[in-house]
Amino acid sequence: MSLALIDPSDFIADSSTGPAAEVRRIAEACDAADQVITLNEQACLQLKYRGLRDASLWLGDGGFALLHGQILDLAVHPDSRGNGVGTALASLALAGTSRVEAWSHSDHPAAARIAARLGIPRERELRIMSRPTSLPLAEQQVPDGVRIRTFRPSDEAALLEVNAHAFAHHPEQGHMTSEDFRERVNESWFDANGLFLAVPEDPTDTSILGFHWTKVHRDENPPYGEVYVVATNPKAAGRGLGNLLTNVGLRHLATQGVEDVILYVDGDNPGALAVYDRQGFTTVRTEVQYRGAARAH
Repeated sequence: MSLALIDPSDFIADSSTGPAAEVRRIAEACDAADQVITLNEQACLQLKYRGLRDASLWLGDGGFALLHGQILDLAVHPDSRGNGVGTALASLALAGTSRVEAWSHSDHPAAARIAARLGIPRERELRIMSRPTSLPLAEQQVPDGVRIRTFRPSDEAALLEVNAHAFAHHPEQGHMTSEDFRERVNESWFDANGLFLAVPEDPTDTSILGFHWTKVHRDENPPYGEVYVVATNPKAAGRGLGNLLTNVGLRHLATQGVEDVILYVDGDNPGALAVYDRQGFTTVRTEVQYRGAARAH
């Protein structure tokens, strides 16, 4: 079996040859075979903007393993599966870390087998929920002292502060940095008119009470919308701003030429699941995260 650690200088994200092209080839084949996105947004942005800065990539025999901190992304081309490539790649990647976080975006049985071999527990489930834009939405009242407007560049610091507080215990979302935010703003899908803020009516108060960041996946067939992030400032809890902002964003997405809207929500968050159930969302897929220390191997 021929597996190699890639030199960061050899990874050129937009190259049509070399390691980056091979990663794309494998990921695209897995996308088609498994009917899910193999590399999530976080991994794609990492490779596009930062290459292998603060990351390691092992490649070969139709598979790759990308380790960024403790986050592992691993994929094996459908033509190379069943030959131990996934386990070998995981073993190489995990030799350099005491703990790991790895998503199986389709709850794939092969991922479960690799995790079991390495003693990594199944720790978290993420629900992907969907609703048609044709469903009616209940009217929502804006509370006194609050107004809804769209994002301005000067809002970045306040938005990141709300995000950090709202997702303080969230493994991924709560750690969004200014660099992370600006990478997303630079993407073709970003639309400031789809990023809604709840702010105080007082124009001299620059704080943010909450926000709903929507996203439209126009490069997919058919295109669809996404409730990308909904966050409320804990100091504004109990005012119904999460429901209000979700409603505002869904109304906006219904005007964007998409038939469906998706969102991601933790499976152990019954409050959020109940809210989304009432808004007409149903679960269409579950993703699984394996997280913990790997056994010596």
